[in-house]
Amino acid sequence: MKLFNNPHLAVVSGSSKGIGLAIAQSLYNEGISVIINGRSQASVTAAIEALRNKAQSPTGELIGFVADLSDPKEIERLYKEHPHVDIVVNNLGVYGAASFEEITDEQWLKIFEVNVLSGVRLSRQYLPTMKKRGWGRIVFISSESAIQIPQEMIHYGMSKTAQLAVARGLAETCANSGVTVNSVLPGPTLTDGVKAFVRELGGESIEQFTEDYFKTLRPSSLIKRFQKPNEIGDAVAFVCSENAASINGTAFRVDGGVVRSCF
Repeated sequence: MKLFNNPHLAVVSGSSKGIGLAIAQSLYNEGISVIINGRSQASVTAAIEALRNKAQSPTGELIGFVADLSDPKEIERLYKEHPHVDIVVNNLGVYGAASFEEITDEQWLKIFEVNVLSGVRLSRQYLPTMKKRGWGRIVFISSESAIQIPQEMIHYGMSKTAQLAVARGLAETCANSGVTVNSVLPGPTLTDGVKAFVRELGGESIEQFTEDYFKTLRPSSLIKRFQKPNEIGDAVAFVCSENAASINGTAFRVDGGVVRSCF
């Protein structure tokens, strides 16, 4: 099934690795030109090379943009260099485990700045031009943690819930405009970062770690495994596609059944 009939330019924040890289790959495979974003030239260059090596007959371009997109000045620079973006995927995010009593004000503010405000600013920059053209897609990469707040990362869960509210609110402003705004909620995903974390623990294989994790921390999972990054990437590409024109204002769950609610 072809998802896009027209050429488009997408920006995926934090796309030099992990889920962001997988999203960029899925869009690129569909013929979309993608702005690849990371904080260092080395990471962006490596990401572009990896994407080209895995590409499935792409017709789009890969454009590097080295910047910390939690910085509003860098978002302004992005817009000046690339004012005609059609698809914005707000993937940039940070996380870290900490007990509630130990989370400082600075950590609360930092995670909100990166996880929420970066997406607010990027969307605010491009939404007006999308509305003028009569077509656009904005996606916030949230998490199942937005609904099932993890006690070991309450500040992270808060930021992911905030993304749901922002996405729904923005969608309300896009009625009958040709622009959609959605959030996508991945479940636990086996990124390179997770693999590195398991290696640092020592002793456990990834298979044993997976078994223990889904017994103790995510027992509600229906698939009983970590998701692959490309599974998230393909779902995001569909939500961004021309075929998904009626999906708007939703919290699109791609969580492996971790969230038990049917709503």
